[in-house]
Amino acid sequence: MKKILVPTDFSKPSEYASKLASKLAEKANSEVHLLHMVELPTGIIDMGSGTNFSIPESMLYIRKVRDRLIDYKQQFFSRNEIVKHAIRFQNPYDGICDYAKKHNVDLIIMGAKGHTNLEEILIGSNTEKIVRNSEIPVIATKKNGENFDPKNFVFASSFKPEKNQAFERFLEFASNFDIKIHLLKVNTPQKFENTQETNQRIKNFIKKYDLKNYSINVYNDSSIEKGILNFSNKINADIIALATHGRSGLSHIFNGSITKHLSKKSIKPMLTFKI
Repeated sequence: MKKILVPTDFSKPSEYASKLASKLAEKANSEVHLLHMVELPTGIIDMGSGTNFSIPESMLYIRKVRDRLIDYKQQFFSRNEIVKHAIRFQNPYDGICDYAKKHNVDLIIMGAKGHTNLEEILIGSNTEKIVRNSEIPVIATKKNGENFDPKNFVFASSFKPEKNQAFERFLEFASNFDIKIHLLKVNTPQKFENTQETNQRIKNFIKKYDLKNYSINVYNDSSIEKGILNFSNKINADIIALATHGRSGLSHIFNGSITKHLSKKSIKPMLTFKI
């Protein structure tokens, strides 16, 4: 994991993502790319011709954004060795994707909004759009990552053959940390299979990988999303990893509401891999 991209709009969720990125980059010795997207009015792009924006005003605005980004870098990434910053004049989605591709980024970390409902975090937002389309792994977080000290990662899956590529990318990410991997299959009333069959399928799935510190878990719950969160809370997971289809983003997984009793603190950083 050589390069981590952190898009920021200076919001509180962006601050959480920045703190998490700083910790991950420090542990993995990664280079950080801090990116701010500016959707300027046409007048600024056209440098004022027939508009309300003059060239001096435009330059002053851009200079203020740059100074704020430099202060932001010092505030959240002062302990990281290599931190680069950039300002791009595009809409957030296109700008983030273009920058990530141009600079061969290995991981994107983004802040997410929402309270207790997981759909509010990832569905229908710029973050979800990046998750749905990015060929690069994405971490979406809404927790303060300042004290991030990873010990337990969850990989939640059906463990069907088409998930192998996502699992291999997950293992590549996890190799940067001294953690335990918890392999999780959630059983629901609608899609139930016995524990013996599930355990054997997971064992067949992982037999070609040299896993050391891991556990196999079959968890029963009323829905997949509740099972993932309840199990992750039970073991105090630091990151939940999932494979997602580009066509539907995460909606094929999180297609129902999460009960209101799940507190704000129960939401873990989500690491997604497009398959």
